Amino acid sequence: MSVIVAFLLFAFVVGVGFLAGMVPGLQPVFGKFLPWLAFFVFVGGVVWRIWKWASSPVPFRIPSTCGQNKSLDWIKPARLDNPTTTLGVIGRMLLEVLFFRSLFRNTKAEVHDGPHVAYGSSKWLWVGAMAFHWSLLIIFMRHFRFFMEPVPFFATGIASLDGFMQIGIPELYVTNILIVGALSYLLIRRLLNPQVRYISLPADYFPLMLILGIVLTGIMMRHFSWFRVDLIKVKQVAMGFIAFDTVAVPKGIGAIFWVHITLICTLLFYFPFSKLMHAGGVFMSPTRNLANNNRFKRHVNPWNPEVEVHEYEHWEHMYHDKMVACGLPLDKPTDEEA
Repeated sequence: MSVIVAFLLFAFVVGVGFLAGMVPGLQPVFGKFLPWLAFFVFVGGVVWRIWKWASSPVPFRIPSTCGQNKSLDWIKPARLDNPTTTLGVIGRMLLEVLFFRSLFRNTKAEVHDGPHVAYGSSKWLWVGAMAFHWSLLIIFMRHFRFFMEPVPFFATGIASLDGFMQIGIPELYVTNILIVGALSYLLIRRLLNPQVRYISLPADYFPLMLILGIVLTGIMMRHFSWFRVDLIKVKQVAMGFIAFDTVAVPKGIGAIFWVHITLICTLLFYFPFSKLMHAGGVFMSPTRNLANNNRFKRHVNPWNPEVEVHEYEHWEHMYHDKMVACGLPLDKPTDEEA
């Protein structure tokens, strides 16, 4: 049911994009005002989520640890798995953000005849995640050639490296193949794996469909003659967006381009309020960004309110008669009792 709901939402967004491409009066809205609105919602939503996380109290150090903590000099500590210094935390964060280290060490559990539980490697999920995220980053950097004039050198260089295989005209980018394969794997895994499908919600399927739709429409515009678009007009739209230009949107770009733009705008609207915000949340996680130095540094909760201390001597004085009646020993008996 979750995948059906997500697919219907995705189909609705695609239909709206086709409608914008077929109705000339809607194209200025989808070419100028909708991208601006989506961009401001995206930036504002991301800033709001980051500020909310940053202002949340973290009174205790709760880093996740997977190795030996620093203790005696002759015991070797795990400086990345259990860092006690800021430099160690930076190293662990870099490995997590750039190479998904925790996902690389992820395992899966299966029940076999017996019954007994067996644990095995889950490296294919790590491979799919790495291929998707790195390909998405490279594709994003390639697209700077549409938004800047002159085209920055890094966008040209990345495009040349990405198309080094020189397959077809225009050349086929390696990242286009990788990201389609990775997204297809992540989507099929959710559909075919019973355990993953059981816990999947529309919020898990919908962003995968959105990003896959963005990638496929981009590939269609580049490599299929039926959907080929005028790149000069596309760059005019992109440059107008960057310059906040209200000049009329060029006509005759192609309906598939407006589907592409609508999917991108929907993703920008959706991003700050979805699970996709893990991209920023990983930097704000106290289980990742804190050093585990609790053994040799005292941490006092700054939010603890001042409380009136009730010492035992005072408590014993208040309940002296009752303690005597119950036969409880006293730390300070009276002179008569002594």
